[in-house]
Amino acid sequence: MRDEEILTGSPIEDSWLTLEQIAAACPVETHWLRCRLEEGLIPHAESVAGVWCFASTSVVRVRRMRQLERDFDAVPELAALFADMLEELDELRARAANVGPS
Repeated sequence: MRDEEILTGSPIEDSWLTLEQIAAACPVETHWLRCRLEEGLIPHAESVAGVWCFASTSVVRVRRMRQLERDFDAVPELAALFADMLEELDELRARAANVGPS
């Protein structure tokens, strides 16, 4: 399956995914995710009784990071920084759309 064929949608608020679920949704190896977690590059994830849980909003971030690392041979830290900037841009666009013209 090509990346362009992956269905996209809006994350469900207050929904949590396991390590295996987010790996399948992105698609990445669980080892790839564990490495980024250990480096602190994926926020909105927490370990509960030794089981990693991810906010559903992490799906977009993980997909972006993987794509940046793959397409531009970016190091994980740079991919995470760029993902932060894209998230901020998404937030600003959403706010601007809610304000609308005066």
